[in-house]
Amino acid sequence: MRYPASEKLEIIRIVEQSHLPAKQTLDRLGIARPTFYRWYDLYLRFGEDALADRRPGPKRGWNRIPDKVRGDIIDMALERTDLSPRELAVTFTDEQRYFVSEASVYRLLKAPDPEKPHPAGELLSTRRSRSPDRGVRRTLQPSALSREP
Repeated sequence: MRYPASEKLEIIRIVEQSHLPAKQTLDRLGIARPTFYRWYDLYLRFGEDALADRRPGPKRGWNRIPDKVRGDIIDMALERTDLSPRELAVTFTDEQRYFVSEASVYRLLKAPDPEKPHPAGELLSTRRSRSPDRGVRRTLQPSALSREP
């Protein structure tokens, strides 16, 4: 249960003014000792304002590719439409000194553009390669990647 700052301060004052040991007072109040001492430490170090409830904000993925890098990858894909996502990832890593995986490049190029709710076509087409060791090769379709509205 989350307590507002006013209740936390009241609990601190009750424990401070109680003639019973802190453990017994906290047991009667139903407050865990580590919780109380965390509040008490904040109160002693930073005052009453530190007792305010600070809920965690929205979390950003630790491995999310920054928007600038995403744009750079798209720009490179538009310039070099003959490269597969694998070749594009390797080229981008070599030239920009920023590692991106083949899977990340593929997902980025395959994802629909948020500015266009209904994309005109697939970003990637699949075609069979003639060499048996290459398997399926995915290439970019420049018309689907264009940034024009």
